[in-house]
Amino acid sequence: MATRTRRSQRRTEALSRERIVETAVEVLDASGEGGLTFRVLTERLATGPGAIYWHVANKGELLDAATDAVVAAALAIEPAEDTDGPQDGVRAVALGLFDAIEEHPWLATQLATQLARSPWQTVTPRIFESVGRQVQALGVAQGSWFTATSALVHYILGAAGQNAANTASGRDLGPDADRGEFLDGVSRAWEGLDPDEFPFTRAVADQLRDHDDREQFLAGITLILAGITEGITAGRPLSA
Repeated sequence: MATRTRRSQRRTEALSRERIVETAVEVLDASGEGGLTFRVLTERLATGPGAIYWHVANKGELLDAATDAVVAAALAIEPAEDTDGPQDGVRAVALGLFDAIEEHPWLATQLATQLARSPWQTVTPRIFESVGRQVQALGVAQGSWFTATSALVHYILGAAGQNAANTASGRDLGPDADRGEFLDGVSRAWEGLDPDEFPFTRAVADQLRDHDDREQFLAGITLILAGITEGITAGRPLSA
């Protein structure tokens, strides 16, 4: 009995929570949330379910831990040496999250779920802290910290999530799908809309054809930062 207990303890020690979460991220990347089961994990980790339950109570806790691990890694990326102050700091945080959501297709849904259902857990404060410190460094009045940070966070997660959804839709079109051809088709469809009902959409159809998702994302960050900076210069609260 003592020998079996020692062996069980050694297996538990070797199978760390970090290793379980890392494997869960790999499964999520390959198969999505539906493919993440404790049976799959036991097969991947060559262990029994009891060893996993020792570290993680259920699938919900595992999804939360996987989300937190990916977000923490994305936010830990150091900005380039030539960054110029907190505005570039905001861009670095934004791109870290943008790339993470692009790389992990399941992440956008999990982030939306956590922000809506459990914002007291680690993920939401981690993102708010990373963006908020840069907002604070911009010189925003303390009474507007939450407003400015919320605007940036909602834009970052919303735009990055939509981009990830677009990427996923592109994958669904098949391995031979070409982004340029797809956008060209959408652009031509927009150009063919009724000119009286959709004059603006027709006017920007060509810009849709040639746009770069990453550059467009950063342009949105620049627009929000310009509004924040204007509010600072004018000395008015951002919520007004």
